[in-house]
Amino acid sequence: MHDHIHHHPHPNQPDEEDGPFTEYRLLEMALRELLIEKEVITQAELHKTYQMMDDRGPHNGARMVAKAWSDPVYLDLMRRDATEAAKSIGLEPTWLNLIALENTDAVHNVVVCTLCSCYPWPLLGLPPDWYKSRAYRSDVVQNPRKVLAEFGTILPETTEVRVHDSSADMRYLVVPKRPEGTENWSEENLAKLVTRDSMIGVVPALAIETL
Repeated sequence: MHDHIHHHPHPNQPDEEDGPFTEYRLLEMALRELLIEKEVITQAELHKTYQMMDDRGPHNGARMVAKAWSDPVYLDLMRRDATEAAKSIGLEPTWLNLIALENTDAVHNVVVCTLCSCYPWPLLGLPPDWYKSRAYRSDVVQNPRKVLAEFGTILPETTEVRVHDSSADMRYLVVPKRPEGTENWSEENLAKLVTRDSMIGVVPALAIETL
């Protein structure tokens, strides 16, 4: 069992502000102040950028999944053009192509980036450390069922496992299977069952007992 994935759920990554000032952080602060002083950028522009970065996170992807679960028209749009589906609810992907992958009883999709850590940041937030590790990037391609099992995801032998490799201009978003017993749920409550890891494909959506 690999250290990169056997502790689940994975802890949140610490904020940079929680640690000591590093040489690189001091350099960034000095450069930022110089750019403002030289009027290359303004404080307002910086604030807008910070706000945009803060708005990124798995709550965005969860909105898309919850809407796809409850709206057949939106699900069809995600199947045809997931980038446009994101834009249609006010999300602005920063890549050329987003592809939605539906998990079903017959097919289970899981995402990796074998070259580095390409990942839909605006929809999922910062990538977890295990996603960037060499072990995950190698093992999930060679033996995906074993890796999924390390996350606690045991699939029937009849379920086909498909591994999708992200690239510089292509990102994937897994639409996990909708949990049973949620037929009359609102999109807001459905979104609470959708986690970052379920949209990568290593775990299913949360069971309704978690709410």
